[in-house]
Amino acid sequence: MSSQILRNMFQGPQARAGEAELEVFYMKSHGRKVARIHMHDWLILILLVIIEIGLNVIHPFYRFVGKDMMTDLKYPMKENTVPLWAVPVYAVLLPILVFLFIYFKRRDTYDLHHAILGLLFSILITGVLTDAIKDATGRPRPDFFWRCFPDGIDNYDRWGNVVCHGNDSDIREGHKSFPSGHSSWSFAGLGFLALYLAGKIKAFDRRGHVAKLCIVFLPLLMASLVAVSRVDDYWHHWQDVFAGGLLGLTVATFCYLQFFPAPYHTEGWGPYAYFQALEERRSNRRVDQPVHEAGLGIPDTNQQYRPDGLGLGLGLGLDSSPDYHSYSLESDVESGKV
Repeated sequence: MSSQILRNMFQGPQARAGEAELEVFYMKSHGRKVARIHMHDWLILILLVIIEIGLNVIHPFYRFVGKDMMTDLKYPMKENTVPLWAVPVYAVLLPILVFLFIYFKRRDTYDLHHAILGLLFSILITGVLTDAIKDATGRPRPDFFWRCFPDGIDNYDRWGNVVCHGNDSDIREGHKSFPSGHSSWSFAGLGFLALYLAGKIKAFDRRGHVAKLCIVFLPLLMASLVAVSRVDDYWHHWQDVFAGGLLGLTVATFCYLQFFPAPYHTEGWGPYAYFQALEERRSNRRVDQPVHEAGLGIPDTNQQYRPDGLGLGLGLGLDSSPDYHSYSLESDVESGKV
């Protein structure tokens, strides 16, 4: 009983009626075709990976940091509450697990392929934009003082700029505060997942089930907590995490809408490609069905006789003409059948 109530709440009568018309597109039969169509998209992803690696290899811009600026840069150095290796786990692998779960429920290769492709584009585009801005801006982190002067003895040149004597890796990382990579990647991956879930459960079906919104907000809450941790760890200023989160969520929205209708759309539960393939399959069926029926050549003995012989059908499909239907209707009225 309770499962039926949940089913009604999350799907509704229109969704259950639409399930009867769902078509399956298996990975074995359609996977290679879909991947071949989007071969260039996968090549672009590889290019984005190469660019991302290059942006992490080069040195960022070493911005001028004067003594009077150190007031806001003397926060202690701390370990990451959310380590770097964990970001792709919850921002990439977790959404993919959700996509796979949906695939095993509905067997839609288009949905699985486009969800994974859109997610990877969201993550990599966000990563490239984030690291490019990081390198170009060179904003010092809140703990920059201790990265630059680990012994606490500061030193400046004649122009008042810092002369650091800390570890090169710490100093270089200390100039990558804006925007926050953890925040942008989190909102790029989990924001995409939130949009995906909103479409799948029809969160905006105007039926007023706030429980659906709670499911949609859960990934966004997780991303927000990661962003907050970056400020708590003194790795970022609040402006860094705000800009990073906004950047990631914006890119995620654009990437999602490339493959899926908006979540509030009546067809927001499936990708564009699914409905195109569905329409193509149904069109082929409509084309094949009349040809098959016309080839049988079996007359209908219940047809009204017409002097011109069209009432016999003759196996040519002529009895489906508008004139015949009009004549048959008039005959039924006169005979009292209607």
